[in-house]
Amino acid sequence: MRAYVLRRAAAAILVLFAAYTLSFVLLSALPGDAVTNKIQSPEAQMSPESARALLEYYGLDRPVVEQYLHGLGALAHGDLGFSITNGRPVIDLIAEVLPSTAALAGAALVVGIVVAAVLALLGEYASSRWIRTAATAVPVLFASVPTFVVGIVILQVFAFKLFVIPAADDGTFTALIAPAVTLGVFVSAPLAQVFGRSIEATRKQAFVHVLYARGAAEPYVFTHGVLRNSSLPVLTLLGLAVGELIAGSVVTEAIFARPGIGQLTVSAVSTQDLPVLQGVVLVAAAAYVLVNLVVDLVYPVIDSRILIPTSAGVSAAWRVLARRPTGRRTSTSDLPVEAVMP
Repeated sequence: MRAYVLRRAAAAILVLFAAYTLSFVLLSALPGDAVTNKIQSPEAQMSPESARALLEYYGLDRPVVEQYLHGLGALAHGDLGFSITNGRPVIDLIAEVLPSTAALAGAALVVGIVVAAVLALLGEYASSRWIRTAATAVPVLFASVPTFVVGIVILQVFAFKLFVIPAADDGTFTALIAPAVTLGVFVSAPLAQVFGRSIEATRKQAFVHVLYARGAAEPYVFTHGVLRNSSLPVLTLLGLAVGELIAGSVVTEAIFARPGIGQLTVSAVSTQDLPVLQGVVLVAAAAYVLVNLVVDLVYPVIDSRILIPTSAGVSAAWRVLARRPTGRRTSTSDLPVEAVMP
């Protein structure tokens, strides 16, 4: 177990390193920056000495490789640099807005999981064929509609027509509902599709037929067999959904005038504040890596086979079959549930 954790942690560090390198290369290749714009602005009226001092302060007078190594060393000490626009530490700017975005992402994830679970269960267990068809088609519709369209519709109907939610963020819980639903609907689409297909595939496995053959009721089969085994693909997708939540928060926070990482990113893009942009990229990458690391550590709790090599021994089903006479045919209904259950 310790070796498994160390391998995943090492992979997480490599991902962060790659994210920093890629963001540095891409942002450095962009034309212009906030310092150059400030120097060239007629309103600033900077002298050549002040311009050189400003470039030296932000390290822009150094070669690109030296800038990269200096930034990498500062990152190792938790220093993300300073904003070119207002001179404040980037880590302080991100820390101010991160709780708001984290609350939005968490609420949206809960909404997405609930909506996806309801659609997946209706698509597999509903008695009406029409309900099953509709539950299968809704995730496709959710995935096809852009996030900003859903947000504008919700804002128009519930804020400007029904007046049940505030039009802009006012710090209350009510103001969190609309952006969370907007972002949650977008996240629920792939979760519902994967969960529904996973439930369908799990219900066809041998251990489920054994439970049915022994007279187990449908709720028992679902809670003790189907749910646990069909949740692994969804768990994998939850780690990937973090990227969608972070990307979607930029548009959602702009629509609902909610302070957060999204508005900070928009502001940094408009002013070409490269240190802030790189800090946002690194924080987003760190959140993505952290969530996926947690998902990797939860895997063995749900399915211990992930840590056990296939060559460690013979499966339980083959051990049961090996104890039986060769002349007798054995069906899966003769086996104990643990012999065929993953």
